[in-house]
Amino acid sequence: MESSGMWRWSLHKKVERDPSKSPALVRILLRELEKAESEDLRHVIIPLLHTLMYVLTKATGIAEELYRRTYAFCMRLLTLPAPYCTVALDCAVRLKTETAVPGTLYQRLVIAEQNLPSELYPYQERVFLFVDPELVSPSVCSALLLEIQAAQEQQTPEACMRHVVSHALQAALGEACHAGALQRKLQASPRHALERIFHAVVAAVEQMASEPSPSREGHLERLEEIYCSLLGPAAAARGRCGGHDALQDRPPSIPLPSPYITFHLWTDEEQLWKELVLFLRPRSQMRLSADLEALDLQGLLPDRELARVSVLSTDSGIERDLPLGADELLTPSSPEMEHGGLQRKGGMKKRAWPLDLLMLGGWDGPPGLHRRTGRPDGDGELLPGVSRLHTARVLVLGDDRMLGRLAQAYHSLRKRETQKFCLTPRLSLQLYYIPVLAAKKPAASRQPELGELAAFLGRADPWYQNTVNTLCPAIHKLAEMPPSLGSSRTVDPFILDVITYYVRMGTQPIYFQIYTVKIFFGDLSQDPPEDIFLTELTVKIQDSKLPKDGFSPRRKGVAEGPGAELSICYQKALLSHRAQEVTVSLRATGLVLKALPGSDTEVSGPTHCPPTAAPLPDHTCLNVSVTEVVKTSNLAGRSFSVVTNTFRTANIRIQSQDQRLLTLLLDKDSRRTFRDVVRFEVAPCPEPCSGTQKSKALWLSSHQQKEMERTRAMPKPLLMPINTFSGIVQ
Repeated sequence: MESSGMWRWSLHKKVERDPSKSPALVRILLRELEKAESEDLRHVIIPLLHTLMYVLTKATGIAEELYRRTYAFCMRLLTLPAPYCTVALDCAVRLKTETAVPGTLYQRLVIAEQNLPSELYPYQERVFLFVDPELVSPSVCSALLLEIQAAQEQQTPEACMRHVVSHALQAALGEACHAGALQRKLQASPRHALERIFHAVVAAVEQMASEPSPSREGHLERLEEIYCSLLGPAAAARGRCGGHDALQDRPPSIPLPSPYITFHLWTDEEQLWKELVLFLRPRSQMRLSADLEALDLQGLLPDRELARVSVLSTDSGIERDLPLGADELLTPSSPEMEHGGLQRKGGMKKRAWPLDLLMLGGWDGPPGLHRRTGRPDGDGELLPGVSRLHTARVLVLGDDRMLGRLAQAYHSLRKRETQKFCLTPRLSLQLYYIPVLAAKKPAASRQPELGELAAFLGRADPWYQNTVNTLCPAIHKLAEMPPSLGSSRTVDPFILDVITYYVRMGTQPIYFQIYTVKIFFGDLSQDPPEDIFLTELTVKIQDSKLPKDGFSPRRKGVAEGPGAELSICYQKALLSHRAQEVTVSLRATGLVLKALPGSDTEVSGPTHCPPTAAPLPDHTCLNVSVTEVVKTSNLAGRSFSVVTNTFRTANIRIQSQDQRLLTLLLDKDSRRTFRDVVRFEVAPCPEPCSGTQKSKALWLSSHQQKEMERTRAMPKPLLMPINTFSGIVQ
């Protein structure tokens, strides 16, 4: 399946050019899925299921029988272990709505991705594409910019509205819809008329989809009325009877617009935070309750004290003395109306802060399944009255060094949220990664391997390997190709299509432990800084030494030789989870601390577990490789040999015992180098905490306060999620 990514792209392009092939393709994919199920070929189930769902989202004229067969297949997959049952449940939820109300998935996807105004579906998404200009070549950046700009020019709001209306009517009416006449009518409609038709179609679809038992027949009647109002009863009747014009014209293709993407050169450490704040600011202020207005989006300004979440009542406290406010309207079936009588209203309102929110474990949405039912991931309410209407999909291009910068930005975001509670209640943050490595160099000048995390993702998720990892050479080739000027037709934006497919279908995260390192310099006047790393920490021995009066003298009996005398203290990783501390002294020429398991290590689920299951010590381990110098004596004299020792640990402290200084390199990035180091400590980075949580703890119940104290005593590790297609496949 080396060319699976190109096969998937060409398949979807054929369907896009000729929509009449969609039903046949759905039958073929469904037959292959049922064959894989009967022969227990699990490795092809998730790729085929993703391909099928992508076709069903874009296609029209799919028979109800095919939807039901696909839904039944997904339900049978629920008996399989994760990730098969997880992906199947996600697909089944979407299929249930699409079967009853055809066109729902397409409509919701376009509205959210293009930020089209809709009161019935107010969700918004945006893709933030970040590249480091020092790590990604200018040719790749230019190719990305050209494709994004070309797509944005064609995807005007009016064009997207026409696509939504056309797709909804064709999906519901099928062959009875005169697609060519409908397209011409919408093309000739002015902006105000087009908006009226668009809102009517959206209302018909969303109202039917929101009903407990949506009726396909009722949905068809509503859209037939809209169709007749557009083309008139006579034209609509000709379409239902299959008139000559309808048979002569091939149904025009309805493209699925690529999501709204903003391109950013990552030059500022606070750039990610600023972009997310600007994404929320324009419309979120209209949707905040009075209590949350106190926690406004002033994160770019100096932090203020947490506002008091109470409201002083000025009324009599009796409900009958007050008119119902806009935010206190009671329905006849509400518990307040059932109890009746006199009730206290207003007064000191105690905020029931969710405990998971105080611990900042809910950044990535509710624990468990990350759904894609048309709504953004994690759309549940973390605070009363505040829904996650915004989804930010942050996609980074580069190598392991770029992921190190992403980990820094992610840690900074989480730390800011403890001081100013702004983004977490309102924003679902999804992280994506496409490796773009430099072209191969001669062996003599080749840099250390910079694609270890991409290789790990490929081993964990084979569809990620075949769809994303295999595209790195193709991206470089396409970026170096000159634009085709002799062809009259538009060249298919290959890179943009791959990005679009990944951010839409990659909904299952893999979690990576972030590690913190505290550094002590030989110059005691310098304060010890703290930094983080995601993939690797490299330790080298400097040639320079400390002055004798600035460091303890070298111990007697220690022979001079290569490297430096180091004292290593670490907690050994044991399967029994017992704490066993080991202290050794040895002479070494260098160390490497890797946070990712090697290619010969089995990739298993608990290696990077979600925050709902706190990782055990052996689940977040560093693989430490020490290049030790061994002294040997023989008749020829003394000699030194080098051996490599490896062990696993989660916490480690290393100190130079002689006058040698150390150099630390974080995440293989030369810009993150620390020199003249005498000691450093590495441990799993905990979830950031601050005094804000103490202030909020006053509003918790006694049980919640005890739970919060227990959680603070055993802090959760900070895990960074990166989305893939299936998560970790066993």
